[in-house]
Amino acid sequence: MSTDPYHAVQQEVQASLQNAATLRASYMRIRSTAREDSEELIWARNELKATLAALEADLEDLEESVNVVESTGARLFGLEESEVIERRRYVGHVRREIENMRAEVEGRATGQRSRPSSMVGPSGRVAETTMPEDEDAQAEWAKQEQQMIIRQQDETIDSIAGTLNTLHEQAGLMGQEIGEHVEMLDDLERGVDRSEAKLSTAMRKMRNFIRQTEETKSGWCITILIIILMALLLAVILV
Repeated sequence: MSTDPYHAVQQEVQASLQNAATLRASYMRIRSTAREDSEELIWARNELKATLAALEADLEDLEESVNVVESTGARLFGLEESEVIERRRYVGHVRREIENMRAEVEGRATGQRSRPSSMVGPSGRVAETTMPEDEDAQAEWAKQEQQMIIRQQDETIDSIAGTLNTLHEQAGLMGQEIGEHVEMLDDLERGVDRSEAKLSTAMRKMRNFIRQTEETKSGWCITILIIILMALLLAVILV
């Protein structure tokens, strides 16, 4: 099965989109109070433009991953066709958000207030009839994003469960090894006790042997001394 890079790129795009939305809100707040040539307003506008440019580059990578899945075949990546459609809708939603924010920034820079492209008709009038469709698209995208977040959370939970199972197995193996080491220590202790008993017996026999040897040597010395004395007495008598 081929590797699907969509989720990694989608997380980067979502983070960049949230950052852009924060910068947009800051830019709108500054624009409502600051002058056109204000340094703070210029900085906020440039920062938002740079963020939108980076976001658009990430979106191109995301769209490329969707194109690869569509051209190769969803089944090859283990995906359903509905998942590919959801991804294509997400790409379209992010692109519309980029266009709307860029239109607001550029419209202000030229002295005009722009409206979202989904609400402006060919003649420049506000197309009121498109609002329900845009709201439905927003609701559908929000639903799809929620489903995607739930799937990611399920994958995270599965990963955590697998890690916990691995830790449980390792703990079982460690407990088994500890039990084996305890048994080995018990055997070693019993061996030491037996060796100590044998050593005590050998020492006791050695002491008995030394005492018997000393007693035997004393008897022989007394006998030799008696013989010498008798020899001396005989010599004196005979002389």
